[in-house]
Amino acid sequence: MGNKKNNFKRNIPLYVMLCIPLAFFILFKYVPMVGTIVAFKKYNIFKGIWASEWVGFKNFEEAFKAKEFATAIKNTLILNIGGLLINFPFPIVTAILLSEMRYKKVKKFTETILYIPHFLSMVVIAGIMYQVFGPRGMVNSAITAMGFQAVPFMTNTTSWRIIYWGSGIWSGLGYGMIIYLAAIAGVNTELYDAAYIDGAGRWKRIWHVTLPQIKPTIVTMTIMNVGKILSISFERPLLLGNVTVKGAAQVISTYVYSVGLQAGRYDFAAAVGLFQSVVCVCMVLIANKIAKKLGEEGIM
Repeated sequence: MGNKKNNFKRNIPLYVMLCIPLAFFILFKYVPMVGTIVAFKKYNIFKGIWASEWVGFKNFEEAFKAKEFATAIKNTLILNIGGLLINFPFPIVTAILLSEMRYKKVKKFTETILYIPHFLSMVVIAGIMYQVFGPRGMVNSAITAMGFQAVPFMTNTTSWRIIYWGSGIWSGLGYGMIIYLAAIAGVNTELYDAAYIDGAGRWKRIWHVTLPQIKPTIVTMTIMNVGKILSISFERPLLLGNVTVKGAAQVISTYVYSVGLQAGRYDFAAAVGLFQSVVCVCMVLIANKIAKKLGEEGIM
């Protein structure tokens, strides 16, 4: 008992510091969750949340019947699943290639160049995409200069999705690369030495040592990404999208924005957002369960 009291007194500064992030999460993450009650009400901005009329699951029923909501779910799944499958190998391969580099200056320079886009605003990234692939962008200017007709990259559904996924690779590669580089740095070097003595070449050491050792990190990142399968950022679809590709660019986040803020249907938008959050939590739990069934550690 005395040891516990002594430990508590000795760690009081740490507990005080811990109160700061706890207060942040309570005030800005958990307290606002009370507002989800709006999803079950016919919200009146003048009456407020508590005085507004209860309607039960009426807002959810209306959302499931809305054609635009179904389109938003479909587009969200297409963009997220496509992004997950396409973006998945790039950070892993890049991290492995960088870890095999022997020239430290070249390695550091490459890491810096690849990591810079992570700090760019999505407004800047969208502007770059339009400057490169827009009707009068660099690519079309080169095409027309050679006597060919301009290609509608940003107004064609297929090419727009490819550009969307490509911009995701470019902006997110650096962050994922750093995570996998950290995982590779934690691999016991004696395993590489043993594999080298056994006659394993560089590619075999990568396949039989590096990949198995970073597999827990790969599984964890995959579970986190699967959990976001119905969650999508607001900025990228809105800024890269336009009227001609609205049928492919209208996702759940932009749909919530249009019906919630622009149309003033706060209750309906809250119902859509709550449905999205519940599905994301379920996907995380399912992916984690599958990972454990396959013998991996999972995230919880």
